[in-house]
Parts: sequence; C-alpha cells; structure tokens
Amino acid sequence: MAVETVSACRARFPIFERLVYVNSCSQGALSDSVRAAYDEYLTGWDDRGAPWDYWVERTEAARAACAGLVYGESDDVAVTTSLSAGVSALASAVDFTARPKVVISDFEFPTVGQIWHAQELRGAQVVHVPADGAEIPLERFEEAIDEQTALVSITAVCYRNGSRLPVEEIARIAHDRGALVLLDAYQAIGTYPLDVTELGVDALAAGVLKYLLGSAGLAFLWTRPGLAERLLPTQTGWFADRDIFEMDIRDYSPSPTARRFESGTPPVPSIYAGIAGIELMEEIGIAATREHVNALNERLIAGADELDATVVTPREAERRGALVCIRSTDAPALVAALAEDGIVTSERDGNLRVSPHAYNTPEDVDAVLASLARHRTLLA
Repeated sequence: MAVETVSACRARFPIFERLVYVNSCSQGALSDSVRAAYDEYLTGWDDRGAPWDYWVERTEAARAACAGLVYGESDDVAVTTSLSAGVSALASAVDFTARPKVVISDFEFPTVGQIWHAQELRGAQVVHVPADGAEIPLERFEEAIDEQTALVSITAVCYRNGSRLPVEEIARIAHDRGALVLLDAYQAIGTYPLDVTELGVDALAAGVLKYLLGSAGLAFLWTRPGLAERLLPTQTGWFADRDIFEMDIRDYSPSPTARRFESGTPPVPSIYAGIAGIELMEEIGIAATREHVNALNERLIAGADELDATVVTPREAERRGALVCIRSTDAPALVAALAEDGIVTSERDGNLRVSPHAYNTPEDVDAVLASLARHRTLLA
C-alpha cells in the first residue's frame, strides 16, 4: 500500500489520535463509516418506528456482501449472530450413525472444539490432531482422517500463534476419504483473499468484528452449492424457514438454501456496521492489505530478533496469518506494560499477540519494539 493510501485509511479511525492500536485480531478499530452506519440504523428506527421490510433488505445485503468475500453465491450463505451459531446449526445436521468421527486440529478456537465435543452426546467421536509447536505436520492429518470420518474441522489461522494450516491439502485428504471439511476463517478473513473454490472446503464460517472492521453480533456460514439441502439442522429458528411469513407453528420446513442454518431475528444493528466495515475493507483492498501487513510483520520479527525475543509465529509469510506472537515470561503483565505506553495489544497462550492491519504504519511497529525494549525482562 502506498504511504498516502495508508494515511488516508488511518484518518478514518479516530483511535490513532490517542493510541497505537495493533490488536485487530481481537477487534478491528472503529472507523468513521461504521459509526455512521450505527447512526443510520438509529435514525431509521427513530424516523420510521419499525421498518422491518427495510431491515430484512439489509440482511440480504449482508448476505451478498459476505458471499462476495469468499467468491460464493448469496444462496449459499447463512447470516448468523456469531460463528458459534452457524457452526452449531451445521453440527446439528450431521449424522454420526455411519461415520462417527470428527477430526479437529489442536489450533482451533475454543468455540469450535466445544461445539464438536458437544456432539459426543449425539454419538460423535472427536479426534484431535496434535500440534508440534507452531506447526501441525500434514501427515498427522493423513493418519487421523479415515473412512469413519464424517467431518474435518480446521482453522485457517491459529489465534494463539498465527500459524496457517495447509487448507487445500487437508481438504484433498478429507475428500479422498469421503469426509466433509469445515473451515474457521475468522482469524483470516480480511487479511488475505479467500476463494472457497480454490480452498476446496465444504463449509466456511467467519465473522466481521476483527479484520473486516465491523462489530460483534454478525457472522456468516457459507456451504458448498447443493450441500445445504442434504443437511437438516435441528438447531433452527423462524428465519431459517422456507417462508418466514408463513408463521406456521405446526411444521418444520427449512429453506432449501443455506438460510436453513439461520435462527431467529437477525442482528440488525450489527448488520449495518458489518456492511460498512466490509465495504471499507473492499475500498482499501484485501490483497493490498496482505502485502502491507506482511511488510509490517517482517519489521516486527526482525526487531524482536534484535531484542533476543522468542517469536513463536512461523517466519515464512505464506505460513503465517496477519498476527505475530512473541513469547513472554508474564504475558498479561507485558500487555499491561505496553498499555501504559499507549499501545493496545493482547495475549494468548503465554504469548504477546501483535496484530497490525491496513491502518498501521512502520512507526507503530517501531513504537511496539521500543516499548518491548523497555520491558525486556518480560520477554522470554
């Protein structure tokens, strides 16, 4: 990204007038356009009372926007309140009678592991693919996935260490053995282009509050064309029905599209914010953001090396996401120390997590490194 582009982008986020914000993997910074979207929602509510027809139209706009992010079609997208809601609905539709195994990696976010272990009440057998530090060798998936496997659930980027899994290769192994593949793309979407056809997965779940610059309360589930009609979720709600205006309490007839994985009333305020965030990221450019953030993270890793810090994130750009994790002797204390210096970060699994985005600059990285130098006793 050109310097003038970064400056123009940065000007849209008031937080940079006060702080160095490098915590986008927890929550994207608040932009002027997202704040304006909330104002638009509140004004419409005040002016029109209950404009549900328009709010449903905004839900459809969110569906189309989410589909575009992964190069899919709107009918294959369910608009949900969280990744948990979408994945839970999908899980409720999986039949474990003939194929009881669910294979998950040890890089998963807690919600994913917890959802699949909950399916043990329905007969599922959950198998974990163990990590080797910040890597999971592909042959471990080869060993775990077999003809008893119903589904393989993997993350695109590990939230604890920034490592990327070889999604396409894992999907090939799973499909060769007749299993479905679910990809949790929450830590990846908005940081590099995601094409569901190229990835080869059967379902993809993500949300907007991190690198897509939206707020909590909006996520989506994409399913491969034709897959939704083969799966009958038992976790449902009235917006999942074939006709939400039928209002039939004596029947369960889910939508023939991926909308069958939805639930109740859509998260209208979050939809306004989510659309604004997605549109802003498309304006900035996701591919350009990937190149920009890679350069920032290269600078961060090099500076951490000079401090003799332990970087746990893979060093090769193609094997890491948009975040860099640095080992700490006391990660909460290090996060607090950086906060005292006006720098917002987070910590996971004993690591300081630094997650820059399109709005960050080399000067932000240098500020982080200068603060780490002042607090070297907290670096492992």
